[in-house]
Order: sequence, then C-alpha cells, then structure tokens
Amino acid sequence: MSGGLLAAVRDLPPESTQQAVGYPSLFLLVSLGALVPVVPTGAIVSSAAVVAFHQSSPFSLLYVFLVASAAAFLGDLALYWLGQRGVRSRNGSRWLGALRSRVTPDRLAHAQERLDSHQVSVLVLSRLVPAGRIPVMLACLLARMPLRRFARGDAAACLAWAATYQLIGILGGSLFPEPWQGVVAAVGLTLLVSAVPAAWRRLRGGGRDALRHEDA
Repeated sequence: MSGGLLAAVRDLPPESTQQAVGYPSLFLLVSLGALVPVVPTGAIVSSAAVVAFHQSSPFSLLYVFLVASAAAFLGDLALYWLGQRGVRSRNGSRWLGALRSRVTPDRLAHAQERLDSHQVSVLVLSRLVPAGRIPVMLACLLARMPLRRFARGDAAACLAWAATYQLIGILGGSLFPEPWQGVVAAVGLTLLVSAVPAAWRRLRGGGRDALRHEDA
C-alpha cells in the first residue's frame, strides 16, 4: 500500500491539472477535517505546500495558504454553530456529545482555566497545539461565547495554523529535489509534531501516578 502511495505521489500530473483538482480537494479535506477531527489536516496542508513550492506559478503558495485558512475557518464555524445548538437544547446534540467524548475532564478544566485568562490567545494556541482545538472549543461552548466573538479569535488562529503547516511543507520541499520526497518528509514531520503532545501527556500522567504511589 505504501509503495502504491509513493508511486502516485511520484507521478504528479501537470501543473494545470494539479491546480484544478488540488485547490478544491484541499478546501474539501481541510473543512471536513475541521468538522470531523480525525482527518490529519496539518499533513494535508504541508503536502499541498510541498507541491506548490515546486510549481512555477509565483502565487501557488499564496493560494494554498488562503484556501487552507478559509477552509479551516469555515469548518470551525460550522462545528461551533452545531455545538451551540446542542448547548441550547435540553437534550444536547450528537455534535456536542461527540466533542465531549473527545475531551477528558482534566483537559476541559485546564482549557476553561486558560480561557478565563486569555481568550483570544488561547484560541490561537489551541489550533497550533495538536489536539488542542477541541478542548478549547468545548470550553468556549460551555462558557456560551457568542459565535461572533469566537469567529474573531478563530480567524487569527486559522491564519496562524495554515502558515505554520505551510512552513513545514516549504521546509520539506526545499530539502529535496523531487516533490514526492518533500511530501513524505513533510507528512513525517507533521505526524511527529502531532505525536509529541500526546507522548508528553502520557509521561506526565505516568509521573503523577508514580508520585501518588510513593505518597501512599
């Protein structure tokens, strides 16, 4: 399967075809990933940036940035609006329930604590930190933050997020002569960045458990 993926990436179509198919696909995948937080949107943006880096058009990277940030923003707003419907309803909603199921009580409490102190900056950081978006969004929903205020903070967050993952893609594209090599490098780096916070949380959790056993 990995061999087939590499072969597909190696045999890239002409630039006109890449642009005609690539930008709508990028928008669809990123917006879908914002609604269903299991799609690796960071890796998608980095891969698109690698391909754009190797294109002759001077605006390719700008288009990737604009499409990715707009898709992330619209996806976030749609998810927040759906979550708001659940907050207002007595019985909640499946969207709100899905958000709750992805956040532990400790992470929610931490997000609510940070939201009380730094609203806009927390929204920006939540998109930059892997797996940080949903806890902060849920905290905003439970605090009944209006959609307009959430949108103002989320706009800056989506721009920063798109720029960060595009830079990862540019780095991967600049290190290797072939686009497919840069795509593989960018995806690997993105997945590594995504895995670090989870590993850190496990290490911290294990350390706390060990201290509890010692105190007992």
